[in-house]
Amino acid sequence: MDYIVALAGNPNCGKTTVFNDLTGSRQHVGNWPGVTVEKKEGKYKKDSLFAILDLPGTYSLSPYTEDEKIARDYILSNSSDVVVSIIDGTNIERNLYLTLQILETSVPLVAAVNMMDEVEKSGTVINFAELEKRLGIPVVPIAAKKGRGIEQLMAKVKETALQKKKRSPLSVCSPDDSEDVKADKRYKFIEQITLACVKKTEVSETGRKMSISDKIDAVLTNRFASLPLFGLIMYAMFALTFSENFLFIEGLPSPGIYLAGLVEGGWGFLTALVEGGLEAAGAADWAYSLVIDGVMGGVGAVLGFLPLVLVLYVLLSFLEDSGYMARVAFVMDRIFRRFGLSGKSFIPLLMGFGCGVPAIMATRTLESEKDRYITTVVTGFMPCGAKLPIFAMFAGIFFADGNKTLVTFSLYFLSIASAIVVSLILNKAFFKGAVSNFIMELPQYRLPTLRSIGIHGWEKVKDFITKAGSIILVSTIIIWALSNFNINSFNGKNLEASAAEGESSVLAPMDDSFLASAGKVIAPVFKPLGFGAWRPAVGVVSGWIAKEMVVVTFAQLYSEDVNPEYLAEYFSQFTDEELGEMGFEDGYDYDTAFGVYSEGVLFEGADDKALPALKNDIRTKHAAYAYMVFNLLCMPCFAAVGAMKRELKTWKRTMSGIGVQMLSAYVIALLINLIGSLFA
Repeated sequence: MDYIVALAGNPNCGKTTVFNDLTGSRQHVGNWPGVTVEKKEGKYKKDSLFAILDLPGTYSLSPYTEDEKIARDYILSNSSDVVVSIIDGTNIERNLYLTLQILETSVPLVAAVNMMDEVEKSGTVINFAELEKRLGIPVVPIAAKKGRGIEQLMAKVKETALQKKKRSPLSVCSPDDSEDVKADKRYKFIEQITLACVKKTEVSETGRKMSISDKIDAVLTNRFASLPLFGLIMYAMFALTFSENFLFIEGLPSPGIYLAGLVEGGWGFLTALVEGGLEAAGAADWAYSLVIDGVMGGVGAVLGFLPLVLVLYVLLSFLEDSGYMARVAFVMDRIFRRFGLSGKSFIPLLMGFGCGVPAIMATRTLESEKDRYITTVVTGFMPCGAKLPIFAMFAGIFFADGNKTLVTFSLYFLSIASAIVVSLILNKAFFKGAVSNFIMELPQYRLPTLRSIGIHGWEKVKDFITKAGSIILVSTIIIWALSNFNINSFNGKNLEASAAEGESSVLAPMDDSFLASAGKVIAPVFKPLGFGAWRPAVGVVSGWIAKEMVVVTFAQLYSEDVNPEYLAEYFSQFTDEELGEMGFEDGYDYDTAFGVYSEGVLFEGADDKALPALKNDIRTKHAAYAYMVFNLLCMPCFAAVGAMKRELKTWKRTMSGIGVQMLSAYVIALLINLIGSLFA
């Protein structure tokens, strides 16, 4: 039979480090039944009969948050064979409060005093024999970060579990006492215990000497220096993850971009091999397109994000485990509280300027379900790197006679303003009265272990692959099918038409596909926004695969403007050397020219005369701006939707979040077009 061991403790007591020490890689993350709180469990790596459960951190059995309620209910349900109360030895008085409350029940209990390396370094001495005697339970000193005492702890756990002995509850309070009286009696009892069992050095008691954490906090939480220093730290994290010119050196990729390039290069090589194999096997064109554009493209989209997710979460784990993230919340909370958000919401919003996927995954550091939901929704408003090609192309085509930089910058400002307004509306309309009181401790600064950071990084990558990855793959294949087939693909007419041209294909051109038909159906919905033609509507839908796909799709849909004659004329202005640098390996040819133009020139907005037919579908500057704003604020790409599902846990909550994004995008784009029409 299996034994269940539940780990309980205050936030920042090292409980998760103990969990990682006990389980190693033999762990998985799920949800507690009926709620969206993460549930971490695993098997003890040295004895699979013992299942380890990492309960949410809580300061007491009087719950305030949903996480604390889950911890309280589980402990009191007596569902585990043993509860291990993890106590931070550097703050033993406060941590003993939870242990004392558990002692007032009959739950089998073992106490583990953690951070003993720091306790010893401070000169504090704890009399564990006396502590065991006064508490009436086994007490084991451990230093989880260094792996000290873990085996001794599990020996006591096994002994307690195998005894199956019911422990008599410790009686400190009377059932008739009020909560205030109970708390007062408990703290007096704890004071007696610490006076008898804990001997601090003279320096520790007088507090004349500032600790290292105090000295660091004097700078990092300084009233004037905290925000600039935080900005520098965030910039460094942002640069390490997303920068293509790392350390301001032109062409030097950051670790995130470098690893992403390696993955994409390796996947590109494998795709080329599969492509060659399909051609050699004489695969049908639909099968070839399904494998290369659908499956390989979908899997490639998943793999392309993995390095960014890994690097970002290694850095976030370092900041979280070191204790700095608690300071971030403290510094930023006074600003974000005005908008109904937590100070920690700033991190995902900032990351959203690079990539929405890791940014949305970063919302799991928010304890409040309200803050997590709202931040996840408004993070999708941020102008990630994939949206920039849309802005560049439209600014180049519609605002060539104006300040294109100012147009693009205004979209960044609008994204932040929209996030603030929507946050306030959601707070007032759907979370009325759900106030997130800012109560937290500032833990000691600690240097995280590589093992702990590695486990955190691997967990996030694994979660992304299993949860978000499946959504991305399925969604990509669905869009591929819609954009490559029509009704004639199944009645033989496409085959007959292609045979007349000496080919054999059931595939349809994109402008005659199911996707185009759907675009023609939904196009009237966008007419009030100023872009009611079907091709811009299809562009919006293709952007859900990846936002930069809007530009590539436009190149295909407006093929009359991207014809061989126009491309030949456009590229004739460049020398052979310049063409070679663009990607023309063997001189000019149409296929290469189309790829360079659609994925390079249009991406950068470098051709002011591009796609003249687009101006027939989107006739005014304010309608073009509304189109950019709609793509900025509407549902993000499927990869980000997968991340939303991962963080919000249920499809109901995910779809409600997408609904907020789509409604916000529509209303704001509508206002822009209407106001623009008044002044045009």
